[in-house]
Formats: sequence, structure tokens, C-alpha cells
Amino acid sequence: MPDTSSLPSHWQEPVKPQGVALGFDYGTKKIGVAVGQLLTRSASPLSVLYRVKNEIDWVSIGTLIKQWRPFALVVGIPLHMDGKTQWITEEATTFAVALKDRFQLPVYIADERLTSAEARSQVFESGGYRALKKTAIDSLAAKLILEQWLAQFEED
Repeated sequence: MPDTSSLPSHWQEPVKPQGVALGFDYGTKKIGVAVGQLLTRSASPLSVLYRVKNEIDWVSIGTLIKQWRPFALVVGIPLHMDGKTQWITEEATTFAVALKDRFQLPVYIADERLTSAEARSQVFESGGYRALKKTAIDSLAAKLILEQWLAQFEED
């Protein structure tokens, strides 16, 4: 191992990821997608991808990745309130592995407990039942998942 003590200290610090990340709220019928910025640790709902014949729309995901050029992908993993897995946990984990294999990007999993409920609550508070029916809850849930994940990075 070469001696690095004479290098400027900033050359020795671990590289902190920069840029945008994409977040996914995995579902059996729809997958919500959000884009987030590490600098501000905030995210925005992006789109909802509908699954046709139970197939994941890999082409649309690839298009979003080419468009946004994320440094990472974040997949919400559904768990019961006690932290135990549920029937869809394995499917969401398999989706995360497939993302990594297909797109060769770092993929992280994040606890998504209550994100869909919180998304519905936010929409209902802002526009009532009509807004709830018209709004893409899944992309808003993906936004919440991604913001929770981004919050782990401290400010310098």
C-alpha cells in the first residue's frame, strides 16, 4: 500500500455520491418513480409505470435512467409494522436485484412502511377525495421513500 500521508487531506476522504437518484415504489400493478437531488435531499414524483400482464416496463425504466443519469437507484421494501417481511417483500427485493443486474448502477433498499398511507393522507389533505382518485399515489410514495433515503446523508 503506498504512503498517502503526504497527499492533501481532501484526496484521502471517501468520495461522497453526488447528483440525482431515482426512487421506486414497487407494486404488483404499478411502480411509482421519483427523482431526488442529493444536494437538497429532496425529491419529486416523476411517473407511474403500469405493469401489463404482470411485466415490468424495463424500457421505460431504461429511458428514465438515460434521461436522469442517477448515481443510485432506491427501491422501497415493504415490511409489516413489526419489521417482518410480507408476501410482496421478496418480489420487491427481486426487482431491486434485477435493476442492479440490468443497469449496472448501485441499488439500495429502503424501508417503505407507511409511505403509501402518508402519500394518500397528503393528497387527501390538499384536495379531498376527488384529488385522491386522480393523483398518482405511487409516485408520491416513491418520493417519500427517496427523501427518507436521502436524509441519511449529512450536510458538510
